[in-house]
Amino acid sequence: MNRTELEQKILELLTEEFPEVDFQSSDSLVDDGLLDSLTITGIIAALSMEFGIAIPYEEIIEENFNSISGLAGLVEKLQN
Repeated sequence: MNRTELEQKILELLTEEFPEVDFQSSDSLVDDGLLDSLTITGIIAALSMEFGIAIPYEEIIEENFNSISGLAGLVEKLQN
C-alpha cells in the first residue's frame, strides 16, 4: 500500500468512526482543538485494530495526530 492509499484508508476509517470530525479541513487537528483526549484514544484504538500496530506512549504527540498525513506517517513507521 503506497502512502496515498494509506492516507485514504485512514481517512475513510476515521471518518466512519468519528463523523463529527472533519479530518480534511485542518492540518492542526490537535492544535485547533478538533480532537480531544477521548477522540485521540479512539483513534489509537481504531488504528491499532485496523493495522495491527501498537502505538507507544512516546508517539502520542501533536505532530503525529494533527493531520491524516501525520497519522499515515506514524502507521508507516510502526509497520516497518
